[in-house]
Amino acid sequence: MPRSPVPAQHAFERRPHRTFFALSLPVMLSLVAEPLAGVVDTAFVERLGAEYAAALGAATAILSGVLWVFNFLGIGTQTEVARAAGEDRGGEAREIASLAMWVAALLATSSALVVWSLLDVLASWMSADPGVRDATAAYLEVRLLGFPAVLVGLAAFGALRGLQDMRTPMWIAGGMSLANVALDPLLIFGWGAFPALGIAGAAWATVASQVAGAVVACAVLVRRIGFAFAFDASRAASLFRVGRDMVVRTSALLLFMILSTRVALQMGREAGAAHQAIRQIWMLLAFLLDAYAASAQSLVAWFLGAGRRDLARRVATVSVVWGLATGLGLAGLALGLEPAIAALLVPPEAREVFARAWPVFAVSQPANALSFVTDGIHWGTSDYGYLRNGMLASSSVGLALLFAIDTAPPAALETVWLATLAWVGVRSAFGFARVWPGVGAAPLGAAGERT
Repeated sequence: MPRSPVPAQHAFERRPHRTFFALSLPVMLSLVAEPLAGVVDTAFVERLGAEYAAALGAATAILSGVLWVFNFLGIGTQTEVARAAGEDRGGEAREIASLAMWVAALLATSSALVVWSLLDVLASWMSADPGVRDATAAYLEVRLLGFPAVLVGLAAFGALRGLQDMRTPMWIAGGMSLANVALDPLLIFGWGAFPALGIAGAAWATVASQVAGAVVACAVLVRRIGFAFAFDASRAASLFRVGRDMVVRTSALLLFMILSTRVALQMGREAGAAHQAIRQIWMLLAFLLDAYAASAQSLVAWFLGAGRRDLARRVATVSVVWGLATGLGLAGLALGLEPAIAALLVPPEAREVFARAWPVFAVSQPANALSFVTDGIHWGTSDYGYLRNGMLASSSVGLALLFAIDTAPPAALETVWLATLAWVGVRSAFGFARVWPGVGAAPLGAAGERT
């Protein structure tokens, strides 16, 4: 009989909460590194004025939209590598990781060229303000150069986490963020031999750090499991089947995120700058909460690969407990830090608008946490179709609320975040119901629980 890769007393079985947190902490540090660098970008660009802060918000919303469409490269790779590792199939794990990096490079290059051809159209669609529009295009022109590095790095990080190596991505992401932060003031404002590039300097700092990070991540992964140069068309088709559902899901998510930013920009520069500040903190906390999702995903897929559905279901319970507790803590922390966040990230002329919207953002954090954690559980079970349907439902609700917003009243920005709260609430309800009680053909539903 083949040897089971999961010991009779797995660390999670002995100490579930300690093991879950031990896996989540390095993922948390690695995932928050990028949005933390985005917060730093916002703090520096805010000094250029509300026009540039609003442009940064518009540009990063577009970039997030394009990049998140390809999230399946990291998510699918992590699940499949974890399941192969759980079944002790090391050669297959190498082939999956190598294929994901090949596909990432091809998709990144082609998508960057498409977006490049649409720069002016996208910038004009986000804002009618000529200054905001031009600054948005200038930032995007540079950031597109880093697309291949971003997607290849995403696939490499997914493979490493599938192997339950959470620390390597943490160190690489931390190094990338430090490089970005160090380059920001030099390239934005200039110093010595470095010319002042303004908002384009923030983009160059990010691209340089992304390229360096991708090179290191690929080198570590290749040294760990090797690299398969052959391109397996059948395995590629399987990856794209995962991508089909994930692209639809992510597109619905991003449509809501981009349109919420556009509605804020239609309210004026002040609302656009305030929304950018809140959005950056939302991204920071979302990536922090996504650490629980990544750990749940890896453990669920690993235990299902090893035939231990009972432990996979226990992972779901532990991860939800951690997510909700953290979400409540973040809500209280956000309410208390409002003055400090405003002073750091918001231009003076936008602070009144910011102060009305911030409490709505803060109270949404428990529901936000539940939505991210349950996403991770369902990624681990490869329940991509259900995730797609849940996102389509939540985005339909959120978009309907966005289209109903009157952008004229001065308090309108808070209604954008009320729509976001409703959007998150529907997402979290769908995710929770798939496990408790287990609606539909639920892979971890209570009806199929082992006794």
